[in-house]
Amino acid sequence: MKRRHFLRAASAAPASLAVSAALPAAQAQTAGNEDNGTGPYGELDIVAKFDGPGPSGIVVLPDGRTFVGFPRHAVDHKGATLGELVDGKVVPYPSPEMSLPGAVPAKCLVSVHGMTTDRQGRLWVIDDGKRAGHPLQPGAAKIVCIDPATNRVAHNIILKAPALLPDSHMNDLRVSLLHGAQGTVFVTDSSFGTKPALVIVDVATQQARRVLTTHPAILPEAGFMAIVEGEPRRYLPRHPQLVSGGVDGIALTKDEKNLYFSPLTSRRLYSLPVDLLADPTSDDTVLAPAIRDEGEKGVADGLALDDHDRLYTTNYEHDCILRRDQDGSFTMMLRDPRALSPDGIFATADHVYCTFGQWNRLASFNGGKDRRVTPYLLVRFPIEQPQPYDAVPKGQKA
Repeated sequence: MKRRHFLRAASAAPASLAVSAALPAAQAQTAGNEDNGTGPYGELDIVAKFDGPGPSGIVVLPDGRTFVGFPRHAVDHKGATLGELVDGKVVPYPSPEMSLPGAVPAKCLVSVHGMTTDRQGRLWVIDDGKRAGHPLQPGAAKIVCIDPATNRVAHNIILKAPALLPDSHMNDLRVSLLHGAQGTVFVTDSSFGTKPALVIVDVATQQARRVLTTHPAILPEAGFMAIVEGEPRRYLPRHPQLVSGGVDGIALTKDEKNLYFSPLTSRRLYSLPVDLLADPTSDDTVLAPAIRDEGEKGVADGLALDDHDRLYTTNYEHDCILRRDQDGSFTMMLRDPRALSPDGIFATADHVYCTFGQWNRLASFNGGKDRRVTPYLLVRFPIEQPQPYDAVPKGQKA
């Protein structure tokens, strides 16, 4: 057969035949060379799916009551900014008047982001006060404590200058009731601009102060890059390509003696003694030398400690959640392609809960195109991996 007739005959062969013939060769080339660390891992239960506003903060009480925050700083939505999940519905919490959009920022919740509980079982939320497309209004940024036993507000602490800046993003918080007459709140201001800080608030006096505003442990890492959904994204303060900012994740040990924290745009983890942080006389000259660099922990948004002081870190680069044990070792707890921008995270006695908000897909990071696809997810996984059953008695060979 002449060459030109051979080529014509080959091109006329059925496509399915050509593909099937190529498959064995392709499989032979890739056999044993696949990345075994990209597939799903761990036990994942979908607790809730959300249309409409994306979820962020999460708290689950021992009795199962579940609270979720829906911030308005990215999208100025008309739904509840703090809701309790009840019978398949998001019920505005603690009331429609306080959780739905209101006229007086100081008397309602504007944009709830992080949340936590204290040792009395009360719910604490940080309201960053920011509505997309609007400047920060006086009284909008606040710390609110609600007692779930009565559904009443126990504390409403308005954040003001100089602790609050016009471009502040009050992101997350933890509360120690062992420091101060009525407790001390530690807030991460990751900043919508370039001025992050830790903000420390005495509950009794409502006095707040900004600390460590120029320390590397608080600031975004210059030149930072992450691979998000397979795309390289750089930290560009004026033209952001990814969810970025300063100190963000925060976690308090069970004895309330140490505070962990990490910038969003960083792979490092830091800690400080709470006694020093809560002391109003401790300025940066005292605090900075006491910062402990705990090493790398990957890229993280939310942080959470369980009852055994094991630290769970979300990871938006690898769609996973890791656990850091007290000896500094890490364990993969969950990896799933649906874990897009794992954000709010909360540990109960037996499960870790996390929201997947797809924040990396917002239009502001993608040339004006909103890539998010509902539903958004709230998931959980067990703190201890379930052990398989075995019919053979322990210690005996099969």
